[in-house]
Amino acid sequence: MPLPAANLLSGSSSPYLLQHAANPVHWRPWGPEALAEAAATGKPILLSVGYAACHWCHVMAHESFEDPEAAEVMNRLFVNIKVDREERPDIDQIYMAALHGLGEPGGWPLTMFLDPAGRPFWGGTYFPRRARWGKPGFVDLIREIARIHAEEPDKVAHNAAALRDHLADRIPTTPRDLGTAFLDAAADRLLGLFDSIEGGTRGAPKFPQTQLLEAWWRAGHRRAGAPAFHAVLHTLERMSLGGIWDHLGGGYARYSVDDRWLVPHFEKMLYDNAQLLDLLGRAWTMTGKRLFRDRIEETVGWLSREMRRPEGGFASAIDADSEHEEGKFYVWSAAEIHEVLGSAAAEFAAAYDVHPGGNWEGKTILTRSLTPDHGDPERETRLAEGRRRLFARRAARVRPMTDDKVLADWNGGAITGLTLVARRLDRPDWLDLARDAYRFVSESMGRGDRLAHSWRDGAMVFPGLSSDLAQMARAALTLHETTRDPGYLADAERWLAALDRHHADPAGGWFLTADDAEALIVRPASSKDDATPNPNAVAIDALLRLAVLSGDENHRSRAEVELRAFAEVMTEDLFATASLASALDLALGLVEVVLVAPSGTDPVPLRRVVFEATDPRIVLFETESTGTLPATHPAHGKIAIDGRPTVWICRRGACGLPIGDPATLHRLLEPA
Repeated sequence: MPLPAANLLSGSSSPYLLQHAANPVHWRPWGPEALAEAAATGKPILLSVGYAACHWCHVMAHESFEDPEAAEVMNRLFVNIKVDREERPDIDQIYMAALHGLGEPGGWPLTMFLDPAGRPFWGGTYFPRRARWGKPGFVDLIREIARIHAEEPDKVAHNAAALRDHLADRIPTTPRDLGTAFLDAAADRLLGLFDSIEGGTRGAPKFPQTQLLEAWWRAGHRRAGAPAFHAVLHTLERMSLGGIWDHLGGGYARYSVDDRWLVPHFEKMLYDNAQLLDLLGRAWTMTGKRLFRDRIEETVGWLSREMRRPEGGFASAIDADSEHEEGKFYVWSAAEIHEVLGSAAAEFAAAYDVHPGGNWEGKTILTRSLTPDHGDPERETRLAEGRRRLFARRAARVRPMTDDKVLADWNGGAITGLTLVARRLDRPDWLDLARDAYRFVSESMGRGDRLAHSWRDGAMVFPGLSSDLAQMARAALTLHETTRDPGYLADAERWLAALDRHHADPAGGWFLTADDAEALIVRPASSKDDATPNPNAVAIDALLRLAVLSGDENHRSRAEVELRAFAEVMTEDLFATASLASALDLALGLVEVVLVAPSGTDPVPLRRVVFEATDPRIVLFETESTGTLPATHPAHGKIAIDGRPTVWICRRGACGLPIGDPATLHRLLEPA
């Protein structure tokens, strides 16, 4: 039975879908009912995929989906389905891959046209209401698509079959071992992308690209490479001074549209800030630059103040727009700054690139790129007071919407990042934030050994994805390493077991969707990174760490099998598989730090050295006796020298001499 002629999004839990619930378009949420309607009516499907913080999604909505004329054409000719890409990344991944199969670069909003069986035959991204920028007008376009579907079925069938073959095509792989020579050659090529002036990769737009920064950082440790460390440190510094950083409220925006980090698309995503925390922590330890510590503290402050839900989990994003205008909440005029700061305005304006003409479309985006801190503490104190006063003024503005759904995988990344900076900077209050978020996801989004992907006000998308199990397992292992609570270790083991049971891909790695999830036109599996690390890489990383922390070498063996399966895709696309390269780096260069601390002794000085280390390949195993290690472990039987806490550093199956002095341990763990 066809669904009633109405917009059916009002019962959704997704904030993105609810943004469209009042559209005159007869939107349906993705599901069997909408697909059945298409099958019953024979109408093609117009699939629109976006997310709540997406600026161009809002633009297309205002231009077309809120327009009665455009809606009438959509309703008459199509079954219209709206999808939140963050709530259903599986659907997004499939149809984005189809768009790439058409030779298009992709992006959001994703606009795909499907036959009544859900098979894509054409698509694009944003289409303007009226023809411009070389793009057809949206209404003219959809009329033509509907005509082709009705009058040229052979063309539609041909396109659908070609895209189906593209989606089903799996790159044949020959498992093989890759070594440090591959990683070093890959690092050299990736470092060739570095923008030596502004950091990041050359050109615009500029994204944080944390997987690339991680690969550069690891190259520095692997080869004692100052150029690789410089690439990361310079990028973090330029980002942290630029307009992509919110100088009043904290948090990094998704990306910068220009080539100097000045003009962001103003949305703030949980995953970007989560991934940057640990990199900033390592940068702070290596350089002692106050800028990096400030950005850590301010990012955590933003997470705690604006992203933490009352239940303990973290919201997913903050919108780019307010009052239908991109960035309105964040930008300033010189006159308003003078009104708020009075006699202090001139000094503030000189520091933050404020002038009457503005630095972006007649307005001012605050930036310190031109005038970084030159070490005058009194000046910086005055500027901090100016920021405080402007933040208070900004609080009275209409705020951008917060997409407050909780995503298990993004929260897993945030828990890991928070835990790492909490122990590095000795901030137990930050560790409490991480543990609260972990408790919420594991208890409120967990069912047995499974996790939901998304939660909002009790409504869940279940079962979850491989990314949820992998990221939460990684978070559990970080918490266990930090707190020595065995419950976290048990959680990691059961989630990784569930990952194998429900997601294992015979070709290597893990499918994104579970074996008992809704059947889609293909089962998505990708080895490529997007804005977050590929879940296969996260799972391999977690298995390697679990092997150390549990003493079960079967986990290491499993990780090595999966790395061999991904060798071909890594060699074919270094940039898109940077997180897999980092997992390979861990497998080849894992540093097991075994801390033997007899009961009643104080291991904290040695533990702190490990927690402050900048090498991400270090895993700490702390025990009262190495008798708990397998008999085959190189540290089995090692003792605490003179009954005092003692460290044994083990690499590639062999351990060095015992270490009881923190200064010696630091020297051995840090690059020369």
